[in-house]
Amino acid sequence: MEGGGGSSNKTTGGLAGFFGAGGAGYSHADLAGVPLTGMNPLSPYLNVDPRYLVQDSDEFILPTGANKTRGRFELAFFTIGGCCMTGAAFGAMNGLRLGLKETQNMAWSKPRNVQILNMVTRQGALWANTLGSLALLYSAFGVIIEKTRGAEDDLNTVAAGTMTGMLYKCTGGLRGVARGGLAGLTLTSLYALYNNWEHMKGSLLQQSL
Repeated sequence: MEGGGGSSNKTTGGLAGFFGAGGAGYSHADLAGVPLTGMNPLSPYLNVDPRYLVQDSDEFILPTGANKTRGRFELAFFTIGGCCMTGAAFGAMNGLRLGLKETQNMAWSKPRNVQILNMVTRQGALWANTLGSLALLYSAFGVIIEKTRGAEDDLNTVAAGTMTGMLYKCTGGLRGVARGGLAGLTLTSLYALYNNWEHMKGSLLQQSL
């Protein structure tokens, strides 16, 4: 029995020494007095200073000079893809509506189904191409303006939207350029106003107080 107990103690001590806890030698009284909150003293359970486990900094490590938010170049891919998918979905719904309207006098047969399917495909591709092209121009102008000015703010958004509208409607002459620029300016101005609405409300409340 004693031999068994001695071997058991040796095994326990060997395992404890292997994991780095053999030299601690804490008693039950010492362990009972360890505080559970604050995590300031050395933990006898982990043999690690808990202060190193507290994360006071950001979770991710950013390269030197990198911003915490994604720039226009990173957002360009999401913008172009999202606009293409949105245009395809809207065009498909519009094509379905037009196909049903144009074939309402036809009996429900295979020729009618083919005509509706062709209309859905044509309208989906048209709207996807249109919105994708606008998103590509807008993203390209946004990246160029951001790199030129060296800053990222709402002025880049409004300028990129205005130039996108002007270039997209440049085939319509000066009147088309003016209309396209005005449409782009209006849409991007509304978008910038929507993004800064909460900030503007907070500023107005502080001024009123």
